[in-house]
Amino acid sequence: MIRTESEESSTTTNPMRSSVKGDYALRALFDLAEQAPGQPIRIADIARRQQIPQKFLELILSTLKQGGFVESRRGADGGYMLARPAESISVGEVLRFLEGSRSGRKSGAAAVLDPLDDVWRQVDEAVAEILNNTTFAGLVRDWRERRGTYVPDWQI
Repeated sequence: MIRTESEESSTTTNPMRSSVKGDYALRALFDLAEQAPGQPIRIADIARRQQIPQKFLELILSTLKQGGFVESRRGADGGYMLARPAESISVGEVLRFLEGSRSGRKSGAAAVLDPLDDVWRQVDEAVAEILNNTTFAGLVRDWRERRGTYVPDWQI
């Protein structure tokens, strides 16, 4: 049986996978966290840097605004910026807001009969802990550090 992507995501037990919308939202928030605080960033600039279709990004940022993650400023110098400090926004918080609980766990008698259920529960908890403890400020710090220490190997 072949499953579509939407069927896979609705029944998956792998919490490490997020939807395209979730991935783009994380990239957009990362981009905003990387910029100077308090300076609105144009949607077109985020879309170009993160390679996100601009129309889709507009919808995503609107959703993130409703969730209190970003705020917008109108006008010629307008755009989007983080609504809170990057240190206070975790990847887990954003994914839970956008995608809700994605657990495909069985309940009742079916869960008792699954010998791997405890393993998958532990995996879910470990992943959730990592996502909840990963802030956008930390992602930016780590990214800048990796870019600054990367030395290409130009051997032929």
